[in-house]
Amino acid sequence: MPAYRPEEIEKKWQAHWKAHSTFRAQNHSDKPKYYVLDMFPYPSGAGLHVGHPLGYIASDIVTRYKRLQGFNVLHPMGFDSFGLPAEQYAIQTGQHPALTTEKNIDTYIKQLSSLGFSYDWEREIRTSDASYYKWTQWIFLKLFNSWYNLDTDRAEPLTALTARFAERGSEGINAAGDADERQVFTAGQWQLFNEHQKLAAVHPYRLAYQQDTYVNWCAGLGTVLSNDEVKDGVSERGGYPVERRLMPQWNLRITAYADRLLQGLDTIDWPDAVKEMQRNWIGRSIGAEVTFPVKDHENAQIKVYTTRVDTIYGATFLVLAPEHELVDTLTTPEQRAAVDEYIAATKRRSERDRMADTKTVSGVFTGAYGLNPVNNEPVQIWLADYVLAGYGTGAVMAVPSGDQRDYVFAQHFGLPIPAISDAQQGLEKQADPTKEGRYINSGIINGLTYKEATTKLIAFLEEKGLGRGKVNFRLRDSIFGRQRYWGEPIPIYYKDGTAYGIAESDLPLVLPEIDEYKPTETGEPPLGRAQNWLYRDQYPYELSTMPGWAGSSWYYLRYMDPTNEARFVSEEAEQYWGTVDLYMGGAEHATGHLLYARFWYLFLKDLGLVSGNEPFQKLINQGMILGRSNFVYRLNLTYSQPDEIGKSQKANGPLVFVSKGIYEQLSSNENPYEVLKDKKGVVRTRLREIVGKLAKPVGNSGSTASALFGSPLLTPIHADVNIVENDVLDIDAFKKWRDEYEGAEFILEDNGTYVCGVEIEKMSKSKYNVVSPDVLIGKYGADALRLYEMFLGPLEQYKPWNTNGISGVGTFLKKFWRLFHPEDGPLAVTDEPANPVELKALHRAIQKVKEDIEKFSFNTSVSMFMITVNELTALNCHKRAVLEPLVLLLSPYAPHLAEELWQELGHEAGSISSAGYPEFREEYLVEDTVTYPIAINGKVREQLQFAAAATASEIETAVLGSDFLTRFGEGKAAKKVIVVPGRMVNVVV
Repeated sequence: MPAYRPEEIEKKWQAHWKAHSTFRAQNHSDKPKYYVLDMFPYPSGAGLHVGHPLGYIASDIVTRYKRLQGFNVLHPMGFDSFGLPAEQYAIQTGQHPALTTEKNIDTYIKQLSSLGFSYDWEREIRTSDASYYKWTQWIFLKLFNSWYNLDTDRAEPLTALTARFAERGSEGINAAGDADERQVFTAGQWQLFNEHQKLAAVHPYRLAYQQDTYVNWCAGLGTVLSNDEVKDGVSERGGYPVERRLMPQWNLRITAYADRLLQGLDTIDWPDAVKEMQRNWIGRSIGAEVTFPVKDHENAQIKVYTTRVDTIYGATFLVLAPEHELVDTLTTPEQRAAVDEYIAATKRRSERDRMADTKTVSGVFTGAYGLNPVNNEPVQIWLADYVLAGYGTGAVMAVPSGDQRDYVFAQHFGLPIPAISDAQQGLEKQADPTKEGRYINSGIINGLTYKEATTKLIAFLEEKGLGRGKVNFRLRDSIFGRQRYWGEPIPIYYKDGTAYGIAESDLPLVLPEIDEYKPTETGEPPLGRAQNWLYRDQYPYELSTMPGWAGSSWYYLRYMDPTNEARFVSEEAEQYWGTVDLYMGGAEHATGHLLYARFWYLFLKDLGLVSGNEPFQKLINQGMILGRSNFVYRLNLTYSQPDEIGKSQKANGPLVFVSKGIYEQLSSNENPYEVLKDKKGVVRTRLREIVGKLAKPVGNSGSTASALFGSPLLTPIHADVNIVENDVLDIDAFKKWRDEYEGAEFILEDNGTYVCGVEIEKMSKSKYNVVSPDVLIGKYGADALRLYEMFLGPLEQYKPWNTNGISGVGTFLKKFWRLFHPEDGPLAVTDEPANPVELKALHRAIQKVKEDIEKFSFNTSVSMFMITVNELTALNCHKRAVLEPLVLLLSPYAPHLAEELWQELGHEAGSISSAGYPEFREEYLVEDTVTYPIAINGKVREQLQFAAAATASEIETAVLGSDFLTRFGEGKAAKKVIVVPGRMVNVVV
């Protein structure tokens, strides 16, 4: 039998698994089910680097472990294949996004398959396939045709709402959303409404609705961007300017589910950090909505929401978002120019930038005054970009004595800061938000405590019709439309300017072919380029497409029943698989995908279409694998070249790189130039050789070239880590890597090598520290890569990558192979019974690995495998009774090697997944004897062995019957003997 050759074994078993559909999950089984899900990958053109498979390897280990335990496991894979990157590439190259997406997916599938993941590929889905997004559009139509009934606390079909309108009009309807946007009408008026009027009255109740909304508009990309896609006022992709713009947008009323989304977090096994991020994002608060009339504007009112209504007497000014609807009305002629300039500047900043910038103080006075509703005192109305139109009411009452941001603003603009509590301290330096003490300078609540004041003020405001107690959320409705091409078309058409959902029987609404993938010349989205794209040949379609998160909000359900043409998932399949048991993915999706997926699931639950309460029961966030960057050190050099008469002229110097040891020598020297000027020094001598070789004397002057040094003296430059091994640079490969390095010169270490510098950074193409799994699989095998990624450290932690370490794992796998094939010879497994020492090694491994997988502590399992193989190698153990269970134990981690050895042991090819997990037997770990430290008066003098089953009295008798006291007792008799079973013996004299 030849030596262990992973390149042959792994291709063999990957082909076998594919041909035999080894990992196909059954929708009907007597086995218990277990659903393992990986987060939907977006297939980028760059493919996978070694950081990407970390979570996939971990989930695959759990998947294979659960199969061995007798579970029917669903472990699917698919692709989140709509998105902006593919569209931008299409704009640049003219290729249809579907073509580049298909190519990228093929690359991903090849790479994922080469790692031996046990996916049920027959269930693969792609969000850009019309057969999939038909159902994404179907769910949108369900949202469009539903409202949220606060009385029943769930979504209901709009038919139930319109039936109530027909019976008693709009009176008594308790629905999620802004009541101020809705019409008031009687049942009789409803009956007289025409179709257009009825739809207009219903629209503000819909869970999917259209509304003028402030968005991040990027003219350079021709689309709306999410806050995540904007950084420092420009688009993350392309760096184009982004401005806040009011545009008609489709929204989903996620705010209706805010309370339920909060409550559900208490029922799921997720990382505390992720749950806390969602709680903060939802931001539930109990407070009051207060109305401030506007002086000299009879019909103008400013509504604010506050959690500290008790501080209202200290509200010395109001702050509006620059986008607030009343700004134009309130701004006085004297302030118009300043206000317009401020608004223009604000448009260039994203919401995220405005929220994050807590240091800059900016604002502008409108010239108008509000009236404090509790004392009718005038308060100035200002604009400031730290107030956002989409949060709350877009206005805040500023209480500078109780809020630090208001305090800084008031100080900056010279506004009053009155104390409102006798417990406030240090107001000359900062705000004091205390709720202690009693109120002062506060009218009707003077002398009251916080609780008393809050109750009295809310009652007063409600009585006067100027406010009410209210629960509020930071969470806002989700903007759903994108002005892009490569996304799901929104299944809406327009008749006489009114939005209608297309008939479900007409789904899917397929993306039309267009000539270019950028907005039209008139500013319409790319779909505006489609020719004769009309619903039933007469009504124009909505030109926006859905955001990237639409398809990923329900994909886990489609995996249950991916080819069903009649339903998004059959009732039987959904009820069998239920919810995801284990979800592996990144924490960066906490307030995006994970929140939206929960929202969609709760909505489908309300319609009776799913049977669980939460989509993902357990979530694990794998940490990031950081890149290990290598650096070369460029010497910034020119040289002095003499002309024909000997006059010195400067010329561009040769490209010279110094090795790490020389870099450190120069960097640590107070005057590195002196080192380089030392004519006897190695570096100086080498430089003279380099310069002399490239710069020849001119004429008869006899002068030669000499080196000149630039500033900075040395510059670290990233080198491709794939041409570096153990930090030693392959100089020939480096010269071929980039054209400008072809003639480079190198100053080496004393041993003749070029040693690179090292730094741990994020793995990125720009840092040339990306390592392709394909290269490592080709060199060491997929099983070695799987084990090594797990061995790097705890799954949830960030870990630096070091390619050098994988060779050790490769050596371990060879040693494992040689337990079966000593000296790489033929199979030498015997049927001899195992001895206690061998069984102890085996069962200690079974116990440890099982516990580790259950705790998702995979790195310590790999350590245990190595320890066990070393022990069995030392014991020269080749016994089936030990090695066969060990193969099963290793199979989730190194499945290709395990399949090969399992077949060699006489089992059916490819059957290891259906074998049982090795049974742990504790009796093999029980020691026959125990070594006891024996002490006199607490000081250990020697150690004695006793049978493990020996009783305390037997041990005491044996100690006293020995010569222990004679040798160590100094002639004293024993007063007492204390025996701690299994631990120690102490003789008191």
